[in-house]
Amino acid sequence: MKSPPFEYKRAEGAEEAAALLNELGSDARILAGGQSLLPLMNLRLASPAFLVDISRAGDLKFLHIDNGSSGASPLHVGAAATQRDVEMSAHTLRVAPILAEAIANAGQVPVRHRGTVVGSIAHADPSAEVPAAFLAQGGSVIAQSLGGRRVIPSEDFFDGVFSTVLEEVELVASVRVDEWPEGSGHGFRELSVTAESWPVAIAAALIHITDGEVDRASVVLGGVGSTPLWRPEAEAILMGSDAGAEAIEAAAEAAAAGLEPPSDTFGSGAYRKKMARVLTRRALADAAERAGAAERAGGKQ
Repeated sequence: MKSPPFEYKRAEGAEEAAALLNELGSDARILAGGQSLLPLMNLRLASPAFLVDISRAGDLKFLHIDNGSSGASPLHVGAAATQRDVEMSAHTLRVAPILAEAIANAGQVPVRHRGTVVGSIAHADPSAEVPAAFLAQGGSVIAQSLGGRRVIPSEDFFDGVFSTVLEEVELVASVRVDEWPEGSGHGFRELSVTAESWPVAIAAALIHITDGEVDRASVVLGGVGSTPLWRPEAEAILMGSDAGAEAIEAAAEAAAAGLEPPSDTFGSGAYRKKMARVLTRRALADAAERAGAAERAGGKQ
């Protein structure tokens, strides 16, 4: 099926894109890689009258580490940076390896050469890999409009299925992905029916260990709710533990407790809930192993 008719606009920079959104309003959508938006249009699930293409916006095609005065070094990703560029970057592997792992699961390589990390986050598909990894790692979204820029914490950004707190005159200019301290480990697990299908469930986890005990943890699930779901109940169980099998099992149970996932052709709600628990256990085991190895090596992974 072909997409409905639309008018194409090209923006050479973030300010021009913001001006076009301000002019065109709710009839316009931002186009970066198009790997998420265009399939929806072909299925007639989205029908914007205007597409504002930012793929060649020079001030949005960047990927670097911001060295802040606080000592933290977040990964800063522009809206036109492709998934493949981010996935293969040494900066990503240093600051946010969970993001690189999530991207590697997000479609075939040709898709990742066109799709963008920021586009996936802004698209807000609750079953997508990149939003889950971004929320688990933590960070912020930098939204731009004619009035300037505002910073939105990652935990406040997602608002529902394909829905965020962005205003219709704003675009996501970039995202910053937090750096976790030395001694951290990550785990990312998903279950899909095929390599091309949407995941049935996703679990993204990070653990930091000091002197043999967990002092920081993050657990996020995807595919089991209307947004990526942060699971603080699971994190609380891990805190102060040795991240052993018993603590991980209890945390996995807590992560799945209370879930009411939707059913579709890829899996029933009950199956998704069961797999959320299984995948959380596996992701946490991976994170604990990596964190333990990092601590023993003096924080070097």
